[in-house]
Amino acid sequence: MAAFRLGPEPRAMTTTFDMMPVAIVEGCYPDKFGVPRQPGLASSATARLVLQPPFDTADALRGLEDFSHVWLTFVFHRNPTAWHALVRPPRLGGNRKVGVFASRATHRPNRIGLSLVEIAGIERTPHPTIIIRGHDLVDGTPVLDIKPYLPWSDSVDNARAGFAPAPPPQYAVIYSEAARKTLATRPDGDALVTLINDVIAQDPRPAYHRGNTERLYGVRLRDIDVKFRETVLDGQCTLKIVAIDTP
Repeated sequence: MAAFRLGPEPRAMTTTFDMMPVAIVEGCYPDKFGVPRQPGLASSATARLVLQPPFDTADALRGLEDFSHVWLTFVFHRNPTAWHALVRPPRLGGNRKVGVFASRATHRPNRIGLSLVEIAGIERTPHPTIIIRGHDLVDGTPVLDIKPYLPWSDSVDNARAGFAPAPPPQYAVIYSEAARKTLATRPDGDALVTLINDVIAQDPRPAYHRGNTERLYGVRLRDIDVKFRETVLDGQCTLKIVAIDTP
């Protein structure tokens, strides 16, 4: 009697795919440390998606002005190719492991990421470019594809979010007098304060560093280096901007 099969036997996929970046990110995050762990958390973070040859034609952007947001498929180009089946999500304090496909860990088998960002503007000359807002992309990130966001299709009511059912907590951010004076000398000082607040309030430190009030951390944003440390104010964990190093 012939064996009954529900479907074909699983086969190993040996095909590889060559991909070219359609755009490169020119953004405000020179380093990985400090980049928000999800898009939309730092709404003031802007970047330019500069289309690359042979995709750098204004025709490729025709009609995009009718949409407010886009999905970006990109490569975690600064990550090593090594990956692990189990990872430690920051939202779980770095103590509990889950499967890589049950997480948004950046160390993935194909190093591919997905971000939803707001369109802040479109430039067609001299180089076709999309200005985006609320991104989580390191400067120089290769973007593999750009697709419009469709609210009626891409938003799911009553979806479950596992170990991350709500946005992460935000911390109060305060400034030393020296840091405020440095920012006051900058023509973009007000915009920098907004960006610093957005980024540092997320607390980019590893979860197991929380509670350490001695260590000084540095986050590079645009062309400045923001030095901060944890302090306690009125019994609450607060992140203090100690200094702003400028070029």
